[in-house]
Amino acid sequence: MKRLGRSALIFIAIGLALYAGVYYAAEQLMLRTGRSNPFFKIATAQDSTVDWVILGASHAMPLDFADFNAQMERETQLRILNLAAPGAGPLYNRFVFEHFLRSHRARRLLYVVDSFAFYSRTWNEDRFGDAKLLRRTPFEPAIARRLWDYARHEGVDARAVLDYVSGFSKINNRERFQRDVWEGEAQFERAYRPSSSAVKKRIDYLYPDKVSSAALSRYFEEFSALIALARKEGVTVVVIKMPVPPQFYRQLPEEAGFDDALSRLLAARDVLFYDFSAKTSEPSLYFDTDHLSRAGLAEFFIRDLKPVLVSGRG
Repeated sequence: MKRLGRSALIFIAIGLALYAGVYYAAEQLMLRTGRSNPFFKIATAQDSTVDWVILGASHAMPLDFADFNAQMERETQLRILNLAAPGAGPLYNRFVFEHFLRSHRARRLLYVVDSFAFYSRTWNEDRFGDAKLLRRTPFEPAIARRLWDYARHEGVDARAVLDYVSGFSKINNRERFQRDVWEGEAQFERAYRPSSSAVKKRIDYLYPDKVSSAALSRYFEEFSALIALARKEGVTVVVIKMPVPPQFYRQLPEEAGFDDALSRLLAARDVLFYDFSAKTSEPSLYFDTDHLSRAGLAEFFIRDLKPVLVSGRG
């Protein structure tokens, strides 16, 4: 019996050693192919202090496509770190910003706000368990501890913690040899041709739940906590809405009510808010239903965003 038990222990030890080896190899491969994951960017940032950190969802991501972030830095003579992630709501963005502040500093925070991110746990609690984000997030004990705190206190599924710590999504990543580039970046140079069916499909995807005041209140609280965190660390917060085509904007549910509530929240906290939603109406300046192409982004940057970045107020 003792011999059987010893054999079982040896078998388990070999299995764990093999798993650890595979985990290590997956982690090293992830570090070599990393690109757009916000935690990868924090881990590999060359500067411990930056002038601007950018947070938000996919509308903020083109600002870091190809060489555009470097172009903005040349034009403004500022250090800019874009930590936006696809589908990231205020809860996930606060999680990212908290980790950034552990070892880095920023003078200002530019938050690119989207109403869809304030109406569903899909873009908040559920983002923590998204395999596409987990498999590209470097392993750090500090991230694991904070993720566990979010599972205990913020409604995040504990399975996200288990996945992150075990490296399950990382080991089973079918795209492990591909560079971590969001699919939209491949279309950055494209000129979009309007499609009403594509817009409807996109809106249905972004708003999986009914628009509710309860959800809005819930995620406004998370957004307020992020603002308070920034203020505590001496970081000036500026909030903007990126341009979207009129055909897309008209389909956004309860957008006027959202804008009014957001404006009141930010005014009460003395946070500057710039609504650029209607500043770029030409569909050919977008690469899909609602994301600016390189040409559209270049126009928007010179006309609207650069003054905000340079002055810190706009």
